[in-house]
Amino acid sequence: MSTPLSAEQESLFQQIENTRDHVFVTGRAGTGKSTLLRHLAWNTSKQLAICAPTGVAALNVEGQTIHSLFRLPIGLIADSELDQSDATRRILNAIDTLVIDEISMVGADLMDAIDRSLRQARGRRGEPFGGVQVVMFGDPYQLAPVPPRGDELRYIQDHYRSSWFFDARVWAGDEPDAAGILDLGRYGADLRIEELRQIHRQSDPRFTALLNAVRHGHVTADMAQVLNDVGARPAPEPVDGEPPVITLATRNDIVTSINRRHLDALKGRAQTALAEINGDFGRGDIYPADVELQLKIGAQVMFLRNDVGGYPEPPRWVNGTIGTVTRIAGGTVRVEVDGVEHEVEPAVWERFRYSYDAGTKALSRDVVAEFTQFPLRLAWAVTIHKSQGKTYQRAVIDLGSGAFAPGQTYVALSRLTSLDGLYLSRPLRPRDVRVDPDVQRFMSAVRAA
Repeated sequence: MSTPLSAEQESLFQQIENTRDHVFVTGRAGTGKSTLLRHLAWNTSKQLAICAPTGVAALNVEGQTIHSLFRLPIGLIADSELDQSDATRRILNAIDTLVIDEISMVGADLMDAIDRSLRQARGRRGEPFGGVQVVMFGDPYQLAPVPPRGDELRYIQDHYRSSWFFDARVWAGDEPDAAGILDLGRYGADLRIEELRQIHRQSDPRFTALLNAVRHGHVTADMAQVLNDVGARPAPEPVDGEPPVITLATRNDIVTSINRRHLDALKGRAQTALAEINGDFGRGDIYPADVELQLKIGAQVMFLRNDVGGYPEPPRWVNGTIGTVTRIAGGTVRVEVDGVEHEVEPAVWERFRYSYDAGTKALSRDVVAEFTQFPLRLAWAVTIHKSQGKTYQRAVIDLGSGAFAPGQTYVALSRLTSLDGLYLSRPLRPRDVRVDPDVQRFMSAVRAA
């Protein structure tokens, strides 16, 4: 099952499917990058492996983490030869196309380690990625790699222009490998950058223009005034059963405090749903939902998965839909969404691992762990980071003492479908709109090409 593609998405899908080009698929928030990735996963005729830099991102695309798929060590991966088991080599040899989601979180050294792993495993050291097609999805204006520190930072500074994936040596082709093991400088890969432009989340051209200015860090005083004038209103009190307006905040402690305060204010005793975890699901920080989900009747919740129960009927909710708990009984929870009650049952998240099937000579994707929990989270507030990929009609944006990461304000604002749904806890300040200079350099060069 996959969502129908727009003409723009279909054209890009055909390009990926019918060529061996390395492609970076980018675009503003709401342009359908995730939709295209899901369509590719469901409809490709190629041997596809999907991975992502974090456990949560890998769960979202039903793939593996990069480190798990390639069996890479944690931490800085420099120029040494990589240890590879026979099983790992068989898997890497079976891949036609490697899909990497949230590529903007992948560091330059990890990008080169992927390249080196594939060259080494496939015995094709003179060919970028050992002949595997690489397709990457993400928006550098939204998420950045975790900044290196200490000796790792000094290594990156000595060997790379920046820590971003686009400054990996596999793309540049002009910086020889210091250890001389894989002379990457001779074999720079060509990379096609394709930017999706049709926005599906917002339809107001004025709001779209404002978001584009925030994305690129080109906000004029007049633009800031428009955002601040619209946002300088108290969030409305809920009427006729409407849920309160969700708050998007920069810090976990703020979100936890808001959710706890609202839950405690509701009458009745909180009921706790315990998650069931089978297999090796990994650490708690990659769990897709709360291990102990506390709910009361009247609690505002956000759905964490798209509804597939009524397929092919339209989904009753999508990932990010806000609703209100109306009943908790018999192992189910009833949630009201837009005046309609729905019975919600526990969902199962599966953790996958690729293996090579010698009988079919194909990659197989095996379930190695399961996490079962109601696909709900308390949602009077959520962190801006966890709002990534979600869509809201209305939201209070609380930047606190200031956006602490490039792109954070853009991510928050771009969750909204329209300017009318914007409420600001305080006026935007110039320092809230931050864009990484390396991203500006790279994307400017792309557009000038």
